[in-house]
Amino acid sequence: MSKNILEVKDLVTSFQTDAGKAVAVDGVSFSVPAGKTLGIVGESGCGKSVTALSMMRLLPKPSGNIDNGSIMYNGSDITKMVPDELYKIRGNHISMIFQEPMTALNPVHKIRSQLGETYKLHNREMSKDQVHQACIEMMTKVGIPSPEARLDDYPHQLSGGMRQRVMIAIALACKPDILIADEPTTALDVTIQAQILELMKELQTETGMAIVFITHDLGVIAEICDEVMVMYGGRVAEKANVLDLFGNPRHPYTKGLLQSIPRLESPRKKPLATIEGMVPSLFDMPQGCRFQNRCPHAGPGCEKVQQRLTIKDGHDVYCHKHAEIN
Repeated sequence: MSKNILEVKDLVTSFQTDAGKAVAVDGVSFSVPAGKTLGIVGESGCGKSVTALSMMRLLPKPSGNIDNGSIMYNGSDITKMVPDELYKIRGNHISMIFQEPMTALNPVHKIRSQLGETYKLHNREMSKDQVHQACIEMMTKVGIPSPEARLDDYPHQLSGGMRQRVMIAIALACKPDILIADEPTTALDVTIQAQILELMKELQTETGMAIVFITHDLGVIAEICDEVMVMYGGRVAEKANVLDLFGNPRHPYTKGLLQSIPRLESPRKKPLATIEGMVPSLFDMPQGCRFQNRCPHAGPGCEKVQQRLTIKDGHDVYCHKHAEIN
């Protein structure tokens, strides 16, 4: 069994707003072994991206804060690291592909400068020619045509998909131990998406890199992930290996997500299954189970905070009515 390279325990992240304190991530725990991929899935606003930013200690200041918990990377707690320590691990050991490529790149610097900076900062012994060649090789790997010409472009001269590929190239440049990918294929067409996923798999096989993959696309989760964590309202709803989760979902929310996937065998023009209701505001979360106001199985006991229940080894669910789900 692979050693866990990343262990997150009881993570609580909040934001101070004009309306008061909003807890965006509430008691989230998970681990990722070296060479494995954990998928994090859930609706917008469930805490996926805030969890990722917490792991990188990139929460907006002064509003964002980690209130509780630990984030252990190779035995060191990231929540307690000083800026100099964080500087050494970001990009070199832990990299992140950000969700929005339109704003993540600096508009006044050429692609050559922004990608090359990654090599210069973390591989100071590299010569200018070596940095140039490494940039071309990485841009070729992520499917950017005419990479040498593209190096002299500014971000506004590239399409959204091209910018996303540049972001992926920057994140993968130093072959990190952990890659946090926040919706990395959103702006890409399906052929480039498949190419990027294959590149991640190849680098994972080559380097033993662990991946935390955040997405809305359950098809991508099925393709690339070893384990899946479903989040709702800032908490974990269910966590299992990918085959168990798709084959035997035990939380009503997980089942609702899976039922919403279009299927080829469905009758033509049949309406897609939906989860009734809306995700509640962070300031108006139900007491106890946060899914209870939308759950078809809600009843006595749901007013209490749900504890982790282990269905079998590696399959945990936070629902006391899991036996009713079929």
